[in-house]
Amino acid sequence: MAKAAKPAPRIATVDGAAVAARSNRVNLFDLAYEQLEARIVSCDLRPGQLLTIQELQDITGFGRTPIHQAVNRLAGDTLVLIRPRHGLQISPVDLSRDRLLLRLRRDVERFVVQLATERARATHRSQLLHIARGLRAKRDGMTLDVFNRFDRALDRLLIAAADEPFLEHTLRPLHTISRRVGWLYHRCVGAPESLLETIDHHIAIVEAVANRRQAEAEAATDGLIGFMDSMFGVMEREIDPTLLDCSFDPVVVR
Repeated sequence: MAKAAKPAPRIATVDGAAVAARSNRVNLFDLAYEQLEARIVSCDLRPGQLLTIQELQDITGFGRTPIHQAVNRLAGDTLVLIRPRHGLQISPVDLSRDRLLLRLRRDVERFVVQLATERARATHRSQLLHIARGLRAKRDGMTLDVFNRFDRALDRLLIAAADEPFLEHTLRPLHTISRRVGWLYHRCVGAPESLLETIDHHIAIVEAVANRRQAEAEAATDGLIGFMDSMFGVMEREIDPTLLDCSFDPVVVR
């Protein structure tokens, strides 16, 4: 008796269920990553905290596969440490390392604004000016969480305008590392007006790029990085070390 012929491999069409399922998995991965990244930035997932994949599933509501993929990307970004047989750990804040990486970010950011100034299309420029108007309109009453949403949108838009995909992989972790430092600074040790100064630096960058003023865009970027660099000295002197690493066991003098 002849064996039944194997069914031909299924070729997914653009609107086929297989493509839709794959797209959904990709979207879940991106959503899981974005939620974990936001929680790391805001220290809801505390620096130095030990966790398991199951705990992250419970916290976020995502399944094992997207969380596992998101954790792998975060580990590649040096934001999560994989501890064999012990789960994982949210990377502690290392002020010396983060300050060193800020020098790398400065050089890459200058390259990004140079390209964005040269290559931004009319749609990019319109979106940049829209962000600038939003920052100006909400400036005086803006919360740190709202600013971080503007900041993420601006980072993505500048990279899109620069039109060099490699830059996203380079800058994404640097932005997150800087954003977490900024969150700790503004929430824990910064003066009340410090967030306003950060907003003003971002407005200057956006408007310079949107209006194709390259020298001004580079100067504004250097100004932002210089302001961020000034945060580290204050944090080294004043911040509670347990906010940088919750596993830190301070010496108690009796």
